[in-house]
Amino acid sequence: MSVTYTFPTTDALSDGLNDFVAKRSSEAIADHGAFTVAVSGGSLPKLLSKELRQNSNVDFSKWVIFWADERCVPLDDADSNYRELKTHLLDAIDSKPEIHTIGAFGKDAEKAAVDYEQQLKGYFKGELPAFDLILLGMGPDGHCCSLFPGHPLLNETSRWVAPITDSPKPPPERITLTYPVVNNAKAVAFVTAGEGKQDMLQQILEQPQLSLPCQRVKPNGPVFWFVDDAAAGKLQKQTISKY
Repeated sequence: MSVTYTFPTTDALSDGLNDFVAKRSSEAIADHGAFTVAVSGGSLPKLLSKELRQNSNVDFSKWVIFWADERCVPLDDADSNYRELKTHLLDAIDSKPEIHTIGAFGKDAEKAAVDYEQQLKGYFKGELPAFDLILLGMGPDGHCCSLFPGHPLLNETSRWVAPITDSPKPPPERITLTYPVVNNAKAVAFVTAGEGKQDMLQQILEQPQLSLPCQRVKPNGPVFWFVDDAAAGKLQKQTISKY
């Protein structure tokens, strides 16, 4: 199941996303005592955090945060996905979640991927991770996580976390969750905004035969899209819903 929610502005999008994530968090914590979430980079952390960071109803102390992909850079580097979430969310909340960051292996993506998979196995007790929610952005080429169009990693089936050393978008060295993990999630939410995303969003949502990386996200649970009206400008009316 896929649902596309549109919002008139990015502020309204952040407000809707805040409500959605807060509900998912509360439901997961009530069910099994924690909220496991994987987060990507790009504009997502800012859009996610604008309202969420002020939401006193969210028990962040029960959150367990992994990253859907990460660049092989120091955690304080401008390219770090962790740094983006820290800046926009983690620094603003009082109760601290359990955080799983990339290890300090320099540009050695292979070592970083092996270590991060071990972190996942440690938390999920060796079982294939079933995140309560994975939050993803949409690249202008249709990539998500660090899974790029035409790349061999699209067909990775055995590793949970894979290294990439030839990312078409800098920096080239990264690690990424693979489809076996992404598609075992209880829910996935894509977040994207801006007129520049119109063409690709239309292709992803209305031309399934293209088999773009975002289109290969088919989790056990539902897929939600949170987009602003600018990004949704070329979508058919029957594709979109109001939150």
